[in-house]
Amino acid sequence: MISSQRSTLSVPGHLEKMHKKAFESAVDVVMLDLEDSVPVELKHSARVQIIATLQSLEIWNYGISVRVNSVDTPFCFRDVVEVVQAAGAKIDSIVLPKANCAGDVYFLSRLLDGIEAEVGIKSPIAIDASIESAIGMENIAEIASVPRVRSLVFGIADYSASVGARLNSISGHGESSADLSGMRWHYAMSRIVQTAKAHNLLAIDAPFGYFKDLLGLAESAKASASIGFDGKWAIHPTQIETINLEFSPTDEEIDRANRILESTKAAEGRGAVAVDGRMVDRATVRLAQNLIDSVVSVKSRV
Repeated sequence: MISSQRSTLSVPGHLEKMHKKAFESAVDVVMLDLEDSVPVELKHSARVQIIATLQSLEIWNYGISVRVNSVDTPFCFRDVVEVVQAAGAKIDSIVLPKANCAGDVYFLSRLLDGIEAEVGIKSPIAIDASIESAIGMENIAEIASVPRVRSLVFGIADYSASVGARLNSISGHGESSADLSGMRWHYAMSRIVQTAKAHNLLAIDAPFGYFKDLLGLAESAKASASIGFDGKWAIHPTQIETINLEFSPTDEEIDRANRILESTKAAEGRGAVAVDGRMVDRATVRLAQNLIDSVVSVKSRV
């Protein structure tokens, strides 16, 4: 089970040539997609290709997710059964799109229970629940409470349609100063982060749609990282480096965190301590420890 997920690259399940490039990239998680990027008439062939790709892998240094179709489609059940039966031992998580209630997630969880028992998968496959509707946001705490859930993902495009938002962007964050500021989605994003952290889950931000605009991507990633998101989806390999950078602590931040931890350890039992002329409280120590833990987690996977 991965513990760091700065970048997640979405790759169409039916396009083999893109799979190879994804697994050669510096991404933290490769997400093989069976949903939006795959035409209806290619759903079956996409499953076959994903299985072939996963079965061919021998050594890998990244997480692997598979995004299935939503539970209200005729594809979800077979997506899960076929792919997990054939290659479940190599899958870290199943991404469940359009998770509207806990029942949707429990359906997937119980399905995974049976398949894992049948084929002898020892390490349980996690669920990444994508919040993509007003009703999903309303039920987010119940969704986060399902034991298999590892992360909450912001599905911005469908969420925008669900709440009747203006068409300021063709795909995800981006293309508009209203999006770049982060203010248009501040409530939704903050609620996802708050709920995820209350349940000890990862919070993953939506992709930045205009993949040619790396400066806009950096601004978007910086904004989501600043409010507590752990990572962000990418829709193109060129976005990976920027996302990894913005969700990784700077050398200055690492140095400051180490000094906070060293100072508080040295002052243990002697009350409050000051670092750089500022008083350090327990909350600040937790922030410093979280930052150092995230650095260790990333380095352990390199």
